[in-house]
Amino acid sequence: MKKIIYLSLLILTTCIYSQKPCEFTSNVKDSIGTYKSTTDYLVYESNFADKSNYIFLVLESTNGSPTLNFNFIRKSKEFVNAKCFDKNSKLFFQLNNGKIITLLALDKESCGNLIRDDKGYDNRVLIGTFMFIKGTFEELKSSGVNMMRVRYISETEDYIIKKEILSELNGNQYQPESFFMNYLHCIE
Repeated sequence: MKKIIYLSLLILTTCIYSQKPCEFTSNVKDSIGTYKSTTDYLVYESNFADKSNYIFLVLESTNGSPTLNFNFIRKSKEFVNAKCFDKNSKLFFQLNNGKIITLLALDKESCGNLIRDDKGYDNRVLIGTFMFIKGTFEELKSSGVNMMRVRYISETEDYIIKKEILSELNGNQYQPESFFMNYLHCIE
């Protein structure tokens, strides 16, 4: 019986302490309501032949309604064509347990902004906000993500989600596969 109690305590302790502490860029509570926003988290990075692609995810909660902010940055010395979101855009996450979770875009169209930097690079920044479907939190908290599919207005692209990334952009180490498992509790 003691072994069962010790094993239960070990599992419970592991589950509690496996989540990462929350880091917020915004955490506001006032008479209008509440708003929380986690820091940007790199989940995809690709650098090849003067072309770079970065995808950052941000978890947000507005008055208890959770959303996912998707930030896609593309950088190149050549012209960077636009990718756009609209109300029909979606994010699909394939989990390690085989299930697929879908997030729906908010009703606004966005094609991002093109910014030229002082080194001659074109930088296109696309930001989209996606809503979680009821009942998906538990799945995302219990299994890692191995692939992300993004449905833009005119195309669909797949991105392989790695277990770990040592970013060439900022030198930080990220664990994108367990992003939701580690940080979804921050906006509950």
